[in-house]
Amino acid sequence: MPNWVGATAKQIARGVRRGDTSATQVVADHLEHIAAREPLFGAFRIVRGGEAATEAEKVDEQHDLTRLPLAGVPVAVKENTAIAGLPTWHGSAAARGPIEEEDHEVVRRLRGAGAIVVATSRMPELGVFALTDDSDGPTRNPWDLTRTPGGSSGGAAAAVAAGLVPMAHGNDGFGSLRIPAACCGLVALKPGRGVVPPPAGATAFFGMGEHGVLTTTVADAAIGFSVLAGRDSAKLVEPSGLRIAISTRSPVPGVRADAPNRDAVAVASRLLVAAGHTAVACDPAYPASIGTRGFATWLADATQKADEAGLPLSALQRRNRTHARLGKIAMRRGYVREDDREGFRRRSIAFFADNGFDVLVTPALAATPPAAEGWVERSWSANALACMRFAPFAAPWNLAALPALVVPVGVRPDGLPLAVQLVGPPGSETTLLAVAGQFEMAAPWQRHAPSVFPAVR
Repeated sequence: MPNWVGATAKQIARGVRRGDTSATQVVADHLEHIAAREPLFGAFRIVRGGEAATEAEKVDEQHDLTRLPLAGVPVAVKENTAIAGLPTWHGSAAARGPIEEEDHEVVRRLRGAGAIVVATSRMPELGVFALTDDSDGPTRNPWDLTRTPGGSSGGAAAAVAAGLVPMAHGNDGFGSLRIPAACCGLVALKPGRGVVPPPAGATAFFGMGEHGVLTTTVADAAIGFSVLAGRDSAKLVEPSGLRIAISTRSPVPGVRADAPNRDAVAVASRLLVAAGHTAVACDPAYPASIGTRGFATWLADATQKADEAGLPLSALQRRNRTHARLGKIAMRRGYVREDDREGFRRRSIAFFADNGFDVLVTPALAATPPAAEGWVERSWSANALACMRFAPFAAPWNLAALPALVVPVGVRPDGLPLAVQLVGPPGSETTLLAVAGQFEMAAPWQRHAPSVFPAVR
């Protein structure tokens, strides 16, 4: 009997639908793997062992599995998203909410597609920083246990990179899907506005937050996107003749992508040209105010989340107390305005339309992921500077509410994954997935961390 750990979501669902295996067996295999390996990574807050096994049995009892695109697929759900019967943690015991009575709509859709929620994945408190840790310790990158998996969906990324689950839910307010995907060698799509049911309450990020999934393949990313968007799964059509903008310019003044990340963009450009596309060097329209306004919005998000969770600032971690206090100042002085975000959205859409671009390619990160240790105890300035220096490229596309995707492209000299970001105009989610699929066909990547699956691609 084969062990299903390391299989893709597509392979598992096909096996369950065909009767080659059962959801019960698949979940048992993954729970055994979780028990043996998860303590190395600190990816999960809660493991739903017995509940997941019971839910797997219910999937197996269904008479018609053909309509379930995720039949028997174990998934993790980020701990800031409601799961019936569990508290919503938001990254810390202080921020933990009451027991939820209902699933969030995206959880309901995952379960309706046949997925089994085996765990909740860890995140930093209130999702503020791209460094996943708390007083219980850090979440570790399976590619290098001394490094962070990024954040705020860091537990989700670590879980998928370690094969604990083949697919994990996350959400992205300022890069919280794409940053950990880049850190851990995964695929993640942040949909554009209005495509997937949005986060609620303290996860909404001024309306910029979007739900998505992290996966090891483009096919799994496409299935996950279809499920969350409430669409029928469609086969991606290989695109040709696209006009692609190539840019390594950082939206944060004074921050520049390092040589490996610039090289990743050059590799991506060559792959695109080989696939029949036109690649043109062209920087997007980052206005001078984007850094200041974006930074103010990031600060104010912590204030908003603390207020909505009913948390006094004194209850927050030290780094987040400072972040939220500065957010109050930013909001009081009028630095956080929807008009600014809408203006940048219009300029960004015009960048594609006026130049005839179908896709923009940028680095996914600017530097190697920081060390995993001790960020929860460090100062606010240390946390903020670390995040801005290693991950400046994601946030603008939340401000613009445009779809953006991260896809692996090679490995750094230090052995950690490299990735690029693909951005498109409204409605281009399937185009981005299809282009990412061309990357995967031309230059397949190691699907899991080598320390967990040394010879598995």
